[in-house]
Amino acid sequence: MTTAAQPVFGADTLRRGIEAGTSAPLVSLYADDAELRIVDRDTQPSHPKVLHGRDEIAAMLDDVYSRDMTHTLEACVVQGDHAAYCESCRYPDGVRVLSESMLTLRNGKITGQTMIQAWDE
Repeated sequence: MTTAAQPVFGADTLRRGIEAGTSAPLVSLYADDAELRIVDRDTQPSHPKVLHGRDEIAAMLDDVYSRDMTHTLEACVVQGDHAAYCESCRYPDGVRVLSESMLTLRNGKITGQTMIQAWDE
């Protein structure tokens, strides 16, 4: 009897997803029932923006990746069923965005994410 290998989530997989030119590789890392909480200047910690399910997350990522900007994975740590990473983004005019995320993983897929982001004004 053979057992199917569990999908492996790692820094290289995340880097390919984040730094791709489209959202599809990153969206593929989320479980169907994933939840994403976003905290920034508009959505404060007591009232974060919460996206439920891969479809809602995909819609947000489609919007982000439709913009003319670069995405870079600065650092990533994976330990068991959790991961944390730092992503930096830059628009052509020099405006920068920085985000920090904490992930919960199940079977190699992202099931939960809390993202804190800030950008140049």
